[in-house]
Amino acid sequence: MGGTMSPAMHWTNRIKGVAALDSATRTALEAAGRVVAMARGSQIFGPGQTPQNYLLLISGDIRVSQMSESGREIVLYRVLPGESCALTTICLLGGDDYTAEAIAETDIEAVIIPRAAFDDLLVRSPPFRQFVFAAFSHRVTDLFKLIDEIAFQRVDVRLAHKLIERAGGSGELAITHQQLASELGTAREVVSRQLQEFQRRGLIASARGSITLLDSTALARLASDDS
Repeated sequence: MGGTMSPAMHWTNRIKGVAALDSATRTALEAAGRVVAMARGSQIFGPGQTPQNYLLLISGDIRVSQMSESGREIVLYRVLPGESCALTTICLLGGDDYTAEAIAETDIEAVIIPRAAFDDLLVRSPPFRQFVFAAFSHRVTDLFKLIDEIAFQRVDVRLAHKLIERAGGSGELAITHQQLASELGTAREVVSRQLQEFQRRGLIASARGSITLLDSTALARLASDDS
């Protein structure tokens, strides 16, 4: 894991869950941790690499995705400010190498805690152990939801939800059909056909690399359709 590093004094105040820990644990974390700044597009980790640090994100957005043998990418989850990376946690605990890739979608600032310090704190700090496993449990729940969506939910419903989610309040998003396919774990052709149908119905306007939501209300109704 590359990037520009600096001492991490007082970073614990910038992450809500960590700020709530006891002072002894926060002091130990600040002594061991280092703040890392990485540019947009940087690889945080990749398949086959061995994790050396526990990661907590201060600012920015990290995308964690996995590639199938056929070359199809699926976005597993995103790490947002205040969160840890679940895959890093499980690899550190199990002694395994990474099977997925993490990319900085924006410029990021994160704290890395060396493996030895992470292992030590897990043993001697029950509050830190609870913090780590609570975050891990939350992410595993999200992954089960993703599996359920891919297996059982209609593509049009999932696509409508993803468009609304990624557009935020702006009603516009800069994204390609392939990127949407990776987000949904399906083929680009499937997404392209569904976007064409949305455009035919007047729900969106699609241009190369961008999509404008024309009828967010109708898309929201579709996104909530669980039939």
